[in-house]
Amino acid sequence: MSELAKRYDLQAELARRQVRLTRQRRLLVDVIQGATRHLDAETLWKQAQARDPSINLATVYRTLGLLKKLGLVDELDLMHLEGEKHFYEVSREHRHLHLACFRCGSIVEYQTEAFEGLQKQVEAACGFSIQIGRLEFGGLCQECRRA
Repeated sequence: MSELAKRYDLQAELARRQVRLTRQRRLLVDVIQGATRHLDAETLWKQAQARDPSINLATVYRTLGLLKKLGLVDELDLMHLEGEKHFYEVSREHRHLHLACFRCGSIVEYQTEAFEGLQKQVEAACGFSIQIGRLEFGGLCQECRRA
């Protein structure tokens, strides 16, 4: 499995783009940046509330919307393993795909030059400038296949 490209440093990137960081926005960015798994908005809110009980869900959604608009956070549905929830992760310099296990719900991230090559092929063939590319596969992870 290839090593995933480095994630954007959200605070540095927001400062570079001269985006105002309120105390609550900074807290949310810290939580997202430090996440070790994909977060949905409610989980992000609960983790932020543990550090600042005054933060509200509307602020979470506004901040996620801003980060998505700036291309710093990707929104994923991850095969809708948890219903209609959407998950968020810090964008990376190079795109990767997600493998979702239908049994245990684990998510594996995988980066391959073939995925980037496919995007370039589509751009060339269609005259389209791809800004975001997502690919998900659903099945059984190694652990669940052994069970």
